[in-house]
Amino acid sequence: MDPFSDVIALLRPCAALSKPITGRGDWGVRYAAYGQPGFAIVLAGRCWLAIGQEDPVLLDQGDFVLLPATPAFALFSRPGVACVLREPSEVAVHHGEPEGEPDFRMLGGSFRIDPVNAPVLLALLPAMIHVRSSDADTGRLGRIVDLIMDECGADRPGRDMILERLLEVMLVECLRWHGLTDDTRPAGLLAGMRDPALAKVLRAMHADVRVGWTVADLATLAGMSRSAFAARFGETLGCAPIEYLARWRMALAQDALSRGGQSLERLAEEIGYESASAFSTAFRRRVGMSPGLFARSRQPARCN
Repeated sequence: MDPFSDVIALLRPCAALSKPITGRGDWGVRYAAYGQPGFAIVLAGRCWLAIGQEDPVLLDQGDFVLLPATPAFALFSRPGVACVLREPSEVAVHHGEPEGEPDFRMLGGSFRIDPVNAPVLLALLPAMIHVRSSDADTGRLGRIVDLIMDECGADRPGRDMILERLLEVMLVECLRWHGLTDDTRPAGLLAGMRDPALAKVLRAMHADVRVGWTVADLATLAGMSRSAFAARFGETLGCAPIEYLARWRMALAQDALSRGGQSLERLAEEIGYESASAFSTAFRRRVGMSPGLFARSRQPARCN
């Protein structure tokens, strides 16, 4: 797999829940930070979304929003409306006037990702991705939104399963959406994969983490001088080449340890350490605990 697919496989995203949200008249709600990736698709009408202290953003019919970490936010029918604090719910919710046909409909929910490597996702994306239905170049994202909206509007057999799969595809498509500009895309893997020279290096490192890569080796792969490569890699990925490799090795190690059933000797060999002792020392230095303690503390918390 390519490096991006490696990361997605490690995160194991799955649609934890999705629910209809409706409103009528004036209404406003606010929620505390949730932590897991949240999403919303406006099926009919419009509303406003405010993240933390940021200026509110208008969401129109067909718009899609992804919040990689779902910080505290408010949702309201128009600016100036008082917002009441609400608790997250797994069932359908209605805001505003209880009687009459809703003038606003949304599909909202959250994704569940493997908690062991959740920080990997947060490092890939800005705080919010807003895909507007009016954008002429949304392309594939727009077609996926259309499929989701169509599925929501029907009562076909297998509806819930299809919706879950479409939402998972939507999450992955958002992660690689070309609409993320250099101004909004943080330094990291996605930025590196858009640079042909760095992408070649990243593929090589991900293809075999056991290799004792040096900066000189990687610079040769990129077709650049050592100094030029190191500077470009650091600016684009946000860390030095060997540091990136070490972080990826630790991500693989944490994933393997949380799964269990593998000896430290075998794991150390698979991710490029000369011995279980060397691996344990490096792991303790970076994670702050021994591999054994990490495994015991993390196994119950996995995304199943």
